[in-house]
Amino acid sequence: MVEDWAAVARAISQRVTELGINQRELMERSRVSKATVGELYHNSAQRRRSARTLEALSTALGWHPRHLIAVLKGQRVPDLGEPVSRSDDDVLGRLAAIEYRLAQIETQLGSIDELNSRLEEINANVEALISFVDPSRKRMKG
Repeated sequence: MVEDWAAVARAISQRVTELGINQRELMERSRVSKATVGELYHNSAQRRRSARTLEALSTALGWHPRHLIAVLKGQRVPDLGEPVSRSDDDVLGRLAAIEYRLAQIETQLGSIDELNSRLEEINANVEALISFVDPSRKRMKG
């Protein structure tokens, strides 16, 4: 698996700028050492970091605890409210994450249904307008 430490550095740098904080404040919030914060911020040392370090930085930056891990691995970045699964053996955590994603999918499907209903209304209105303007045209079948 390829790890993209440059993406982690960009994410941290952008977020620090967004929040208007500096590296020192990030250190204090995350309780991660000055050396580690500096190395990650500047991508100056690409070595293995513990998940706890990346989780502490993610949380200090106001993100989901697994945010920087996802950035590192090129995965989907979790939403802030998404449950955290600590390992493959964490069945309850994984189930909570699946239920969360399922609820998001259901919400998106509901939005799509609403859009389809609205498109059907618009189509019916356009057909009515066409038949009003040109009564000789046959009604379109959808």
